[in-house]
Amino acid sequence: MSTILDGQKIAAEWRLETQIRVSQLLERNVTPGLAVVLIGHDPASEIYVRNKAKQATKIGIHSEVRRLPEDVSQAELSTVIRSLNLDPAIDGILVQLPLPAQIDEEAVLLAVDPHKDVDGFHPYNFGKLWSGQPELVPATAAGIMKLLATYQISVAGKQALVIGRSLIVGRPMAALLLAANATVTIAHSQTQNIAQLAQQADIIVAALGVPRFVTADFVKPGAVVIDVGTNRVAGKLVGDVDFASVQAQTSYITPVPGGVGPMTIAALLSQTVDLAEKRLI
Repeated sequence: MSTILDGQKIAAEWRLETQIRVSQLLERNVTPGLAVVLIGHDPASEIYVRNKAKQATKIGIHSEVRRLPEDVSQAELSTVIRSLNLDPAIDGILVQLPLPAQIDEEAVLLAVDPHKDVDGFHPYNFGKLWSGQPELVPATAAGIMKLLATYQISVAGKQALVIGRSLIVGRPMAALLLAANATVTIAHSQTQNIAQLAQQADIIVAALGVPRFVTADFVKPGAVVIDVGTNRVAGKLVGDVDFASVQAQTSYITPVPGGVGPMTIAALLSQTVDLAEKRLI
């Protein structure tokens, strides 16, 4: 029988653990600080940033949102990031993606102090991740690994397929699975035999942004299926997995919503506190 991986429940427990760590820091006069830079008014980004700020404040993390206009220049954005790099009250900095066309994303990632790069996108942190010595890890991948560990789902020796190669999810997810001794395959938009690859996988992570892409014929009996997708279809939020047809094939599966999403924010908050704790070292 398939088990639904309850990201809401596990994220709530994780936030409680993080809140206890925050209380211990406050007793030592250290307030963790998280700053999010948001450009423009993308509705999905607005909701995500609002949820981050709300949950951070709720557990005692100082939260700032720097809102910039859609037509902000590269120089103006760099000035904001530089000020946050130098601000001793800010432990973690996150520049919300996607960025408008006039902004050089690579330059922005490089501009963030790698020791405040709470979402793990700086090339320094990406290099540490792929070298097997992760420090700051992209939050969605970190949240998925926490979810698997909490349900005692071992990935060692398993065949894992990551569908999607983005810097935000696909590549860091592959790196963490590899570090946990899974045998990892990455599929993407140019892969011609994704269904056949999926049929051999013990673990499937779907992160390509195509609604209900993974169907029952992709999934071998007993596979673990992690759905990272968040797509709007006829006003309803759906994942990259056709949950209704796939669930019966799986041993474990994440729902959308309520699976990976809550774990992403919980991971971000935990890593912010990790950074604040380093002030005491």
